[in-house]
Amino acid sequence: MAMKRITMQDIADACELSRNTVSKVFNDRGSVPEATRQQVLAKARELGYYPFPKEEEIQTGRGGNIAILTQHKLLSHNFGAYFITSFTDQISRAGYAIQIYEISPVEITARHLPPHFDPDQTVGILGIELFDRDYYELICSLKKPTVYVDGHAHANEALIKCDTLSMENLTSETALVSHMIAGGARRIGFVGDINHCNSFYERWVGYSTALHKAGLPVDRKLCILKKDSELYGDPDWFLAQLAALPAMPDAFACANDFIAIHLMTALKRMGLSIPQDVMIAGFDGSPESLIVDPALTTARIPSTDIGRLAAVFLERRIQFPDFPYQWTYVKTTPIWGASTR
Repeated sequence: MAMKRITMQDIADACELSRNTVSKVFNDRGSVPEATRQQVLAKARELGYYPFPKEEEIQTGRGGNIAILTQHKLLSHNFGAYFITSFTDQISRAGYAIQIYEISPVEITARHLPPHFDPDQTVGILGIELFDRDYYELICSLKKPTVYVDGHAHANEALIKCDTLSMENLTSETALVSHMIAGGARRIGFVGDINHCNSFYERWVGYSTALHKAGLPVDRKLCILKKDSELYGDPDWFLAQLAALPAMPDAFACANDFIAIHLMTALKRMGLSIPQDVMIAGFDGSPESLIVDPALTTARIPSTDIGRLAAVFLERRIQFPDFPYQWTYVKTTPIWGASTR
């Protein structure tokens, strides 16, 4: 007979607490006394509540070096800054030391590991902002417990060899574009390099899905899909790209808020009004999306929560290396700003 699956309600009943209190402990929502928190966690381990192992299954000697491999400075953008703060806090509390390695373009091309990175002295790896397919394969070939955040374009179509954690893109992007269609947009362009990373590609798929559902065409001639570079942060470059379009779209869906805000600057320089002439939607839920004029319609990514989950997943992979690999999506939330009608 199959064993009963342990739930939060089972833990609540065993501890004589409300399910809401137990939920706060596992979801880090609200204030719970430390004694109560420890009681809940102890009972969870005792009952074998996923993802906590039973006490007799826990390996001794926790700790060691966690390597964070990245191609970009994580504190230089919204997602990375919030993510890395919560990840490092949680993984260090679990007893691990952290070393961050910034991978150079030369190392990416040559498929070389950083010179001071020693796999033998590393118990787990976090890959983030590292979107090269071959380098992804190199990291996975080390056969170390690894969690990847996002991934290269089409990574979700590959046979994964590590745990992957990503923000949910398709559903929110479909909602953003459908919202602009409901506001009267019929010619909608997409802006961003759809092959930059898997999230950008999934947002492109969400954009295309919304158009198909509305019976509208996906017209690449109305899109700006140039290979990702710093040019997307240059309003003058955007002016040239906009001038080259066969017609001005009614709306643009942008791969992230950074692109959307610089596109808005270029459109204003052309004398166009947002959202009266052109509607704009971004993606990220960055602080800048709230203060730009008009406030940006976007999708908020729970960066802090994704950081915590990455730490939980990596520690679980270290403890249980034979656990099936997972690709996990974390829900994003559309935010309706004044940049759309």
